[in-house]
Amino acid sequence: MNTLTHGMTDDRYQELRRILVERRDEMAGAVQDKIRLARSEGGQMSTRRVADSNENSETDIQDDIEFALIQMKAETLTKISAALGRLAEGTYGYCYECGDEIAEARLRALPFAARCKDCEEVRENERNRERVLESRSKAVSLFGAPSI
Repeated sequence: MNTLTHGMTDDRYQELRRILVERRDEMAGAVQDKIRLARSEGGQMSTRRVADSNENSETDIQDDIEFALIQMKAETLTKISAALGRLAEGTYGYCYECGDEIAEARLRALPFAARCKDCEEVRENERNRERVLESRSKAVSLFGAPSI
């Protein structure tokens, strides 16, 4: 039994690699299926009767949802590829921010996690603060500065 970077055994490395590759293949298949379906439905749309505005609106909403799902899965594929790179480098399973080991339960749930739970929460809180500040600045510019 060989020991890799950070004390990871070869068995553990192979198990983690298998989990990541399976998730990657599953996501890639799902994205390809969605794209194939969208293309085939797009071709069928031109041969259908003209829909009323309510049907068009519902179709547009459904298309937007499908596109968002494809986009999310494509982003997950990118994260999985990055995780496979970290695994090959020997840095997989360690937090980008603090360097501590990421809990195994977190890696099983999110095999592409790059941060421990605590650091990810801090990051999310910072993002939320930035969104609030951004929305406030947009509101001020939309309505103008308050008069005194």
